[in-house]
Amino acid sequence: VQLQASGGGLVPTGGSLRLSCTTSRRTSSNNGMGWFRQAPGKEREFVAAINWRGADTSYADSVKGRFTISRDNAKNTVYLQMNSLKPEDTAVYYCAGALSSAASANTRGYRYWGRGTLVTVSS
Repeated sequence: VQLQASGGGLVPTGGSLRLSCTTSRRTSSNNGMGWFRQAPGKEREFVAAINWRGADTSYADSVKGRFTISRDNAKNTVYLQMNSLKPEDTAVYYCAGALSSAASANTRGYRYWGRGTLVTVSS
């Protein structure tokens, strides 16, 4: 399974971006999917997750109310809409495919990882 994240870029504080993650296999529609991020000098951290049907989502406290995760299984794509961006959101964002169908916040629950896309929020 290959995952390809896209949509990163440079935005000012308060701006918005939508990240996309396209998978290479249809079976991804049976898996939970997640977004994680890693800032320079920091560990990778959980951002958001969604279960296989899209009915259950989970968010890190730092992004609740600003970010929205969604998926379109017909397109094998997961999205992360990011609004009201802050400089502390600057990081490389990774999408990942879970071992189960659930929305997991634990990195150990993910088997497939894509290349990241860089998001930079200027102050």
